Amino acid sequence: MTEGKKRCGFASMSPEKVREIASLGGRTAHQLGTAHKWTREEASKAGKKGGSRSRRGTAKKNVA
Repeated sequence: MTEGKKRCGFASMSPEKVREIASLGGRTAHQLGTAHKWTREEASKAGKKGGSRSRRGTAKKNVA
C-alpha cells in the first residue's frame, strides 16, 4: 500500500464482513421482488458468451 493512502469502504473490511453485507443485500432484493431472475435462454446465452470471452485470442498463441 502506498504511504499516506488509507483504505476505506469495502477495501478496509475483512472478506467475511464484505460477504455478510453482500448476502444481506441479495436476500433483501429477493424479498422485495427486485432481484434479477434468469430465464433459461438468458442463462444459456451468458454461459456461452462467458466461456468464449475467457479464452479469446489464446487459440493462435498455443499453436506449435
